[in-house]
Amino acid sequence: MATAVSARSRAGSLADRQVNVIGKAFTYLVLAIFSVVMGFPFIWTISSSLKTPAETQFFPPQIFPAIPQWDNYAHVFAAQPIAQWFLNSFIIAGIAIPGAVITGTLVAYSFARFDYPGRDFLFMVLLSTMMIPYEVTLIPQYLVFVQIHWINTFLPLTLPAWGGGGAFTVFLLRQFFMTIPRELDDAASVDGANSFTVLWSIIVPLSRPALATVAILLFLNTWNDFLGPFIYLNDPHLFTMSVGLRFFQTVPESLNVPQDNLLMVATVIMSLPAIVLFFAAQRYFVQGIVLSGLKL
Repeated sequence: MATAVSARSRAGSLADRQVNVIGKAFTYLVLAIFSVVMGFPFIWTISSSLKTPAETQFFPPQIFPAIPQWDNYAHVFAAQPIAQWFLNSFIIAGIAIPGAVITGTLVAYSFARFDYPGRDFLFMVLLSTMMIPYEVTLIPQYLVFVQIHWINTFLPLTLPAWGGGGAFTVFLLRQFFMTIPRELDDAASVDGANSFTVLWSIIVPLSRPALATVAILLFLNTWNDFLGPFIYLNDPHLFTMSVGLRFFQTVPESLNVPQDNLLMVATVIMSLPAIVLFFAAQRYFVQGIVLSGLKL
């Protein structure tokens, strides 16, 4: 009797393991299919960057090139000032992102730690600005920048970031700061630390995931921004990568020469910094997103 019960128990356990294995295999299969579907545009971009101009015009299109044209990655720098556009994008991001992070941290620290009249009202007003489309303020901003002679310079794309970093930056950092116990501030104050010392010595070191998350989001937004550089920059040598790709796309139309393969090369080059940054800081990014929503 005991032997029969033991056999049935082992059979049931084996059946459960088989169900679990089948369930996991099905899950991985579905995830793999969705990964291929979602990643196919990027795979197609890389494949097209290695084709000849004639292969990009084939119908039906070929997924992979007959012979990979690795020279395309050298030719693209001769066809257009890609290196200059790439450098311009890094200059803008390198000036705007530190400003947004520093000033956004100061504003978020004020909303998270100080009690003063109208604090919650001002925070609600700040959040309400997120509902205003960028296009609504574009014309007034443009007229202001024309009057102060900032057009065709990097100033409209960099200096405004030093004015607080934007509502979302302040919101995300403020939510994270509120998860840090105030007892740490009180202990530092007892030791004679002022507000800036508390911010620099306690809040900032404990908020590295949130700061990394904000920096990544700001970099992606700045790096991929098209409308701002398109409006304010007129000199092709000042173009960013996003505007440069559009300029690159219009040149073959005027020359009647297909250069879609080189356009795909430029697209891959533009994508690399964002991809490298995301995977390098993925752990901080996920941790910052999760922890910033623990306390409202």
